[in-house]
Amino acid sequence: MRLMMFCALNAGKVTPISQIAHAGNMKQAHLAKIANTLAADGFIETVRGRRGGVRLARPAESISVGAIIARTEAGAGFVECIDRATNTCPLIDCCRFRSALDRALAAFIAVLDEYTLADLVAGGDQLRRALGLPPMIDAGDPMARPLPNGRPR
Repeated sequence: MRLMMFCALNAGKVTPISQIAHAGNMKQAHLAKIANTLAADGFIETVRGRRGGVRLARPAESISVGAIIARTEAGAGFVECIDRATNTCPLIDCCRFRSALDRALAAFIAVLDEYTLADLVAGGDQLRRALGLPPMIDAGDPMARPLPNGRPR
């Protein structure tokens, strides 16, 4: 979510994974794997080359938080039986706990589906500061635009 929130706050701009990893206190290699998953699912675009990085593939208002979590996190490592391919539990065929977990995870995702990425970053000046991004520019006030060094006028 930190990668997605960073991209939403930096809308339209390509940002190197290394910068997002540093700002979000994440390991770059781990973040690159997450970025590949998010790109494959159409949440972000990746740009190769010297000025490469990532950016949102569509407006933050159209990206459901539940969809992001369902793809990247839900069930991952929660309990072994969620992933039938790696499950070794001998109770898999007769245990009712799995069906209870399936319902609980569906309810969890349903609540997150009520929120968009834009909802998470609305009024995001504090988030911008925490991630090392310059303050928002007020398009109607040229004096509110930051100087090239990122400081306000």
